[in-house]
Amino acid sequence: MRLFKYFSIIIIALSLMACEEKEPQLSIKTTASNNTAKLGDAVKLSINNPDGLNIQSVEYLLDGEVISKDLKLTDVKLGRQALTANVIVDGKTYKADGNLIVLNNKKPELYTYDIVNTYPHDITSYTQGLEFYNGELYESTGQYGESKLRKLDYNTGEVLQNKLLSNAFFAEGLSVLNDNIYQLTWKENTGIIYNVNTFEKKGIFRYGESKEGWGLCNDGTNLYKSDGTEQIWTLTTDDFTEASKIEAYTHTGKIKSLNELEWINGKIYANIYQENGVVVINPKNGAVEKVIDFSPLKELVTQHPELDVLNGIAYNPTTETIFVTGKNWDKLFEVTIRKK
Repeated sequence: MRLFKYFSIIIIALSLMACEEKEPQLSIKTTASNNTAKLGDAVKLSINNPDGLNIQSVEYLLDGEVISKDLKLTDVKLGRQALTANVIVDGKTYKADGNLIVLNNKKPELYTYDIVNTYPHDITSYTQGLEFYNGELYESTGQYGESKLRKLDYNTGEVLQNKLLSNAFFAEGLSVLNDNIYQLTWKENTGIIYNVNTFEKKGIFRYGESKEGWGLCNDGTNLYKSDGTEQIWTLTTDDFTEASKIEAYTHTGKIKSLNELEWINGKIYANIYQENGVVVINPKNGAVEKVIDFSPLKELVTQHPELDVLNGIAYNPTTETIFVTGKNWDKLFEVTIRKK
């Protein structure tokens, strides 16, 4: 009997301790409908405090930056943003979480194109990346057992340099910066670095939070990497850390499946996988500012069973024109774009 009482006392004591150590049920509320607002909106933040605790102070943060509870969505990134708060209750600091989805406040402008020239392109190339560097056109092609890195004479379609990848790699986007070619692979968590002149392999880099490699471009300093979602990651070339990211959003929602990327006059141009269009993205906040409809181009190439979607964007700064092609297309198109 005494043993039973002894264990009962222990159980009661442990229960009381558990109650005393229980974290407060705190969360962040917003005045935005469904926690969704648009760029430029004003949103008020508050703490959901169901237990009526004595809150002495609150510090709100948006993506790690301290903000006011009266939040004006001006200089913020679009997409799903993490809200956190440091809440002081009776002298102790507790964390509260929430989220906010920020949409663009403008509808993307619709653009079309004019064909300047048409050039031959290898119909067997499953084009993943395309970029000019010092007047030369470089291409990355995909598929296991068929992935390649190439330098092309775009006028004739002649392959000037060709490097086959290991059968274990499915090549994706590429970008050239400071005489280095950076080439992504799809699911192998590996980027490959080459000497631009010799195609000699210089090293590799690994991905961070972005689990797959899709498209790649650069702004002259940093690399920008897509991963098949709405996210574009900024990579430093010192250690390839994914320093930050943006999410591509319109006035209604996110644009998923971002693929091949190209940096053109301060904006990121992105193919959308399985679509024959390109979106133009503000690299500061992820706003989709333009949509270019390239869908008629697919009808101008040879129709065959392996024909796939538009993929491959390269800006030629010499001619100030854009070159586009597709997966297993036998033509490379030089175009200019204009508002529709």
